[in-house]
Amino acid sequence: MSELSTLEGFICGALASCGAVTLSNPMEVAKTRLQLQGELAKEGIKVYNNVGEVFTKTYKNEGIRGLQRGLGTSYVYQTALNGCRLGSSRTTWQLNGLFDHPGIPLEKNVTSTSVGAGIVSGMMGAASGNPFYLIKARMQAYSPSLPVGTQHHYRHGFDALRSVVRVEGLGGLLRGIDAAILRTCMGSSVQLPTYIAAKTYFSKHGIFEPNSLANFIFSSSISGACVCLMMQPPDVSLTRMYNQPTIKLENGKTVGQFYKNPIDCMYKTVRAEGFTGLYKGTSAQFLRIAPHTVCCLVFNDLVCGWYSNFKHDYFKSTTTSS
Repeated sequence: MSELSTLEGFICGALASCGAVTLSNPMEVAKTRLQLQGELAKEGIKVYNNVGEVFTKTYKNEGIRGLQRGLGTSYVYQTALNGCRLGSSRTTWQLNGLFDHPGIPLEKNVTSTSVGAGIVSGMMGAASGNPFYLIKARMQAYSPSLPVGTQHHYRHGFDALRSVVRVEGLGGLLRGIDAAILRTCMGSSVQLPTYIAAKTYFSKHGIFEPNSLANFIFSSSISGACVCLMMQPPDVSLTRMYNQPTIKLENGKTVGQFYKNPIDCMYKTVRAEGFTGLYKGTSAQFLRIAPHTVCCLVFNDLVCGWYSNFKHDYFKSTTTSS
């Protein structure tokens, strides 16, 4: 399989991510609404008791459109986030001298190099995709019939961008970027390393063939579970920081009404709701992240493989005809 350039890796990663999010977006809607339910309250009326109720009530009151709220914005976000993360991580791995010993094959270099690659590429993706994740979270939280948390009604993604800039200024698009970077770094630092480690282990011990579908699925599932465990608390923090109401100070600056930063958000959440408040929506998160991670990484391997083969065959035929 021929080596892909950074641009080619970016495009393949973006396509893989968009395919995966089409399937996982309804779970993202459920996760967002569960995370906002009972915000900063010890007790309260529950709109949803579990993930199943989010699905049934949302579909009953809002239809399939309600389950796929924010899908268009999710495509843009996934392109920015995972395109950077999956596309640039291989380039980052190749800078072996910064982390591990030069010359170690990428498949074996799963310690500090792959962790560093995941963190760096995750930070790049989180920063570039922050405005779209903010809009996506607000659109997914919105429900005309069963509202939870602060409600932001936007007609579509472009309307949301205009509204945020008009009400909160350009700085509003960067709201929660610190929480986004924290969340994504924690997830990215374990996603690719655990995937590669699991895939290598299964291949080395003869459990699965190196490039078999079973190897892809089981390795991706292990990776997804690790990601879910690591990033759930900062994910709750991120959702709440994005969705919180804003106030304008005397100096004209617009700030969040409830939280100053992700640490402040997590502290206030634990104080008001207990430690379990940081893990609201965990079941929806796992049900989202496991299939999303499986699909994303499998699609990425498949798309890169298909494109590499096409590229090889194309240049081979061109050379032969010349």
